[in-house]
Amino acid sequence: MTEKKRESTTSKPVTTSSGFAIPTAYDDRSLRDRNFEPSRDLGDAGEYPFTRGVQPTMYRGRHWTMRQYAGFSTARESNERYRYLLGRGTTGLSVAFDLPTQIGMDSDCALARGEVGKVGVAIDTIDDMETLLDQLPLDKVSVSMTINAPASILLAMVMVVAERRGIGWDKLNGTIQNDILKEYAARGTYIFPPKPSLRLVTDIFEFCSKEVPKWNTISVSGYHIREAGSTAVQEVAFTLANGLEYVRAAVDRGLDVDSFAPRISFFFNAHNNLLEEVAKFRAARKLWAELMRERFSPKSTKSLALRFHAQTAGSTLTAQQPENNVVRVAYQALAAVLGGCQSLHTNSRDEALALPTEDSVRIALRTQQILAYESGVTMTVDPLAGSYAVEALTLDIERDARAMIAKLDEMGGALAAIETGFVQNEIGDAAYKAQRAIEEHEDVVVGVNDFADSEGPALPILKIDESVERDQVARLVEFRRRRDASTEREAHLRSLEALDHAATNGTNLMPVIVDAVRCNSTIGEIVSTLKKRFGEHQDQGF
Repeated sequence: MTEKKRESTTSKPVTTSSGFAIPTAYDDRSLRDRNFEPSRDLGDAGEYPFTRGVQPTMYRGRHWTMRQYAGFSTARESNERYRYLLGRGTTGLSVAFDLPTQIGMDSDCALARGEVGKVGVAIDTIDDMETLLDQLPLDKVSVSMTINAPASILLAMVMVVAERRGIGWDKLNGTIQNDILKEYAARGTYIFPPKPSLRLVTDIFEFCSKEVPKWNTISVSGYHIREAGSTAVQEVAFTLANGLEYVRAAVDRGLDVDSFAPRISFFFNAHNNLLEEVAKFRAARKLWAELMRERFSPKSTKSLALRFHAQTAGSTLTAQQPENNVVRVAYQALAAVLGGCQSLHTNSRDEALALPTEDSVRIALRTQQILAYESGVTMTVDPLAGSYAVEALTLDIERDARAMIAKLDEMGGALAAIETGFVQNEIGDAAYKAQRAIEEHEDVVVGVNDFADSEGPALPILKIDESVERDQVARLVEFRRRRDASTEREAHLRSLEALDHAATNGTNLMPVIVDAVRCNSTIGEIVSTLKKRFGEHQDQGF
């Protein structure tokens, strides 16, 4: 950047992605104008409204879970990556599935061609899940799965694997994303229309509250909303509105809010503006606690506490000068920790180019470990509490997000706002403005639109061999051949008939899905059975 350019930018208002002004120096006017009194309004960590954190001691008592997201190629190769990560200090696993699995297709489906094992691991059968989880202590390691439309099936597979190993379901600890609303708004891996999809979400809430009590039954995701281009305020507002929609659906089913709300978790993006991101996390906790108390009056304070996983912002990573991504990820991870996350995934430097190599994954994990053990930020609960800039931004985000949620309420709630295209259009407008700011050099991306120079040595790139798809399809075909040539075939067919019947009579689908998995039904077979009754969602193209 030239000196002239630097001078020209200093005269412009300094604002965050959500348009909030940042004070140029010590300035508590915005706090005084709102009669903000820290000792009165902040409260203590571990107490309502949880602005300062969900645990009284936060990281002084226990570090966040270092949950590295991984999955590629075959179940065997992904399992090797998980054991590699566990051997180097990862404390929780997060499974990435390939696109066919995410939309409920078996690997030999014609539409899956060319996508098998590419952006995650291919899982078609209970045998694949057995291999994926081989030698992993399911009663000791927390397993998170980024899966939405077929979340019930993947959860059922984990349960059946545990069952076969003699591990009680009450010992399982993990998370399924299971957040279908954001798929319609920002990501696109939906299968069924919204109403039957919400039914599946609620079925999981009801079933797990009794059978798998330690499992987090949903991770309401703002991450993908932000990756699609939203502002920080939109990320908070749309995510919490989706969460309220799920709670309302479960309460309308007749579930006691305290039977499932403590197992709701959230998933947020750790983006570039460090102070705004810290404020965003604090505002989200406070606003969720207030909204849950106002709307559902739970008896347990655990139903008010927003626990969240954070992931550094994949959309900020650049293919140009990819080593710069190590620095970006470190600062984004710092924001998540200063904001009080319960678990964290740090992206790898090469993810703008391909799936990460082992070397890149190790650097990403070491980034978290340096934060935890060397930086000193874990020694203080809510380290930035009382900062005039952070407290003002926290109030700003809370105020504007609450106003946006009220606007969605006027439309009939999050689902209605998604169905009309309002949410999608708001995110699209924000994404357009952000891209224009980069193209017009209002915002600098180091190494892309400024400070560009000749590229250094290229990073080694992980490539998925074409044989992965061929071998996965061969295993699937052989799995079906063995099943259909044995006495298991009749049990398999009966399980799908029972699933079809349950889909029409309104009973909870989880027990019959678990039974279909036990009887060696594939993901594609289970989804196809449900499609006959539920239909498929067609994007309206807003």
